[in-house]
Amino acid sequence: MSIKLAVPCLMLLAALIGPAGAAEPLPAAIAAPGESLVLSVHAEGAQVYECKAASDGKLAWVFREPIATLLSEGKTVGRHYAGPNWELTDGSAVTAKAAGNAPGATAADIPWLKLEVTARRGSGTLMPVTTVQRINTHGGKLDGACDKAGEFRSAPYSADYVFLKKG
Repeated sequence: MSIKLAVPCLMLLAALIGPAGAAEPLPAAIAAPGESLVLSVHAEGAQVYECKAASDGKLAWVFREPIATLLSEGKTVGRHYAGPNWELTDGSAVTAKAAGNAPGATAADIPWLKLEVTARRGSGTLMPVTTVQRINTHGGKLDGACDKAGEFRSAPYSADYVFLKKG
């Protein structure tokens, strides 16, 4: 299915089943009242960490960047990378900054996020987007000691990204 057909189908599905298809309301810290669905995609990838000295001088894993493939109906529709940025195959892209978070379902899951769009590029599906939510996270946290500054390690993760617009 092309992205031009997938988007209207996803919007219709969202209207029928409610925001983000959630069975329960989202935590208040990441809710976006008054906003409507533009697109919802699934992401599979990794959270990349770097071993750095903390303020106390001890080495610790510090989040560096996400690297993920955005999927809809099992097909690649875009990518997610440092910035954070989301870029679709239709050429549209957004950059956002964190505006709220809620804990993941388990201690191994990265938090759910609400992000405010700070920049847009190209033209296409993501152009009207004002808010991005990261929900249904699985994995992504990195535990354990790091022994050598400058070392990199990644933790696999998956999440759903929900793109919303005002109104």
